[in-house]
Amino acid sequence: MAWVYWGLCVFLFIAVAYELATERDFWRQATAALVLIPLLLRILLWK
Repeated sequence: MAWVYWGLCVFLFIAVAYELATERDFWRQATAALVLIPLLLRILLWK
């Protein structure tokens, strides 16, 4: 079950990172960057 959760976090991280790279609006980029931080911490198992 933990692998499924970890896989979902990785998938969401990639999707949000893609959105961050392709978005032109600064505030949407900032929001995506703020979402990436907890996802990265969960992928690295720090939280």
